[in-house]
Amino acid sequence: MAESVFVDVDSIPLAGKEHIVKTSTGNVSVVTLGDREKPALITYPDLSLNHTSCFQGLFVYQEAFSLLLRNFCIYHISPPGHESGAAPASPDEVPITADDLADQIVEILNYFGLRTVMCLGVTAGAYIITLFALKYSGRVMGLILVSPLCRSPSWTEWFCNKLMSSILYLCGMCGVVQELLLRRYFSKAVLGNIDVPESDIVKSCRRSLCERQSYNVLRYIDAINGRPDISDGLWKLKCRSLIFVGENSSFHHEALHMTSKLDRRLSALVEVQSCGSMVTQEQPDAMLMPLEYFLMGYGFHKQQNSLLSVSPRSPLSPTSISPELFSPESMGLKLKPIKTTRIQEEV
Repeated sequence: MAESVFVDVDSIPLAGKEHIVKTSTGNVSVVTLGDREKPALITYPDLSLNHTSCFQGLFVYQEAFSLLLRNFCIYHISPPGHESGAAPASPDEVPITADDLADQIVEILNYFGLRTVMCLGVTAGAYIITLFALKYSGRVMGLILVSPLCRSPSWTEWFCNKLMSSILYLCGMCGVVQELLLRRYFSKAVLGNIDVPESDIVKSCRRSLCERQSYNVLRYIDAINGRPDISDGLWKLKCRSLIFVGENSSFHHEALHMTSKLDRRLSALVEVQSCGSMVTQEQPDAMLMPLEYFLMGYGFHKQQNSLLSVSPRSPLSPTSISPELFSPESMGLKLKPIKTTRIQEEV
């Protein structure tokens, strides 16, 4: 079984600068990290998470940090009311929809003067940025999706989300809701059992869940629970897509379905063994090699003196992307899902 990477998010100071962006459907917290002269990478987290609890594992992994921060300025977008210290939303506020959340992203891009961005999202966040890509295709350079959704909720998911919303409304972020969310994020291997204690990454995530405002979480859950099926429009996406999914993720079949709907010439799937949905936290090391090959297709590179290095001066321009790098094979990935405990060994 692959080893999980422990990141105690509570012990890591939030790097970057927070901006509160006023959109037509409410204020949104965006934390920027890096040189804003560089191309932009936006992130969007899963339910009840923010950039710290969803992406910190990836960004404190040294090699991934070097790759991403060397080439991008990161714009961590939090769902409304999910930033640290957020005030509770009023029950009288108009419910927010998945379309509203996608539209907020374009308003955020306009606020920062960004034209085209790379996108990274996890599960519900992956759905939001995919919806954004479908609505505003000219603003998206590429998609990096982790355990993504594209269909309307299954009966099981709908019921679970509805149950969480009801409990949040009546009891707040209690133990039952925390357990349901943790099972959504992580594999059984790190969740523990009666004989094996839960891992440190789960304990850290549990602490972060306790900080969320219940009604703010409820609004995000309800937005995702009412999402439309966008499967039939995925073939229209002309940007490249890289999909990661843990083989133990409860959304594993959703990721396979989404991959089948995308243009195979522009997409690749990486299946990570012994991992749940939140690969960014549970096994961030498994993401490194595929990310390197994926970003190479845009002229991005890890080391200045690498033989594969090219100038990143204009990575947003299609002319800087070599046509042969559009294929999954040239990314170093297989067309069939990759099962690997350490992705470097399979690529």
